[in-house]
Amino acid sequence: MPDSTPLRLYSIVIPARDEQDSLPPTLQDIYATFAREGIPHEIVVVDDGSRDRTWAVLQELKQKIPTLAPVQNPGPHGFGRAVVYGLNHMRGDACAIMMADASDSPTDAVKYWRLLNEGWECVFGSRFMKGGEVIDYPRVKLFVNRLANFLVRVGFNIPLNDTTNAFKAYRRTVIDGCRPFLAPHFNLTVEIPLKAVVRGYRWTVMPISWRNRKYGEAKLKIKEMGSRYFFICAYVWLEKYFSRGDYRRK
Repeated sequence: MPDSTPLRLYSIVIPARDEQDSLPPTLQDIYATFAREGIPHEIVVVDDGSRDRTWAVLQELKQKIPTLAPVQNPGPHGFGRAVVYGLNHMRGDACAIMMADASDSPTDAVKYWRLLNEGWECVFGSRFMKGGEVIDYPRVKLFVNRLANFLVRVGFNIPLNDTTNAFKAYRRTVIDGCRPFLAPHFNLTVEIPLKAVVRGYRWTVMPISWRNRKYGEAKLKIKEMGSRYFFICAYVWLEKYFSRGDYRRK
């Protein structure tokens, strides 16, 4: 059954480490888009131990963006830990996880919000379905991405072909129902959606666009993440096939 509970506040959770140059255009674009669409929202940016001016830039942006709610993760650090810290501090009854480097489209986040309000509990974006788009995607990273997503799709027998992308939206009930989160790094990007699917939340998929960053360096290091992705996938796979539904939503 669809969740018809009206949504009141949309929390955009953004982990940020050394993103002083990317944050101004990213946050201004999100705010302008949401303000134009009349979406009640907050932008929770988590400074995850930055060594540049990220925190100072966030304080300056607060003067221009009234919905900005920056927080500092005192540690331990890591992409997954920063996202969870943001989820713990959000006030919304729905959220979307976005990147600080402007790779995710605020227009797509608006579409997520509308689908959540139609009753979906999770909205997953795919860059690799009809209508999706990727701009300036590094070739090696693209190959690894497609291979990893193929293995996830086969292992979990689901039609989702972009599980590893962080840019997804959830009702708060899903976030709370998927706790506790174990992944401290980028493997959180597969832990949340796979748990949501395995635990029986209603989800849909829509095409999204992605563009490579203009400033700074990518934080995802493929050679460091292989075993971590495998661990999380194996953990949720065991839950799917061997837990006898103990963790499924009631």
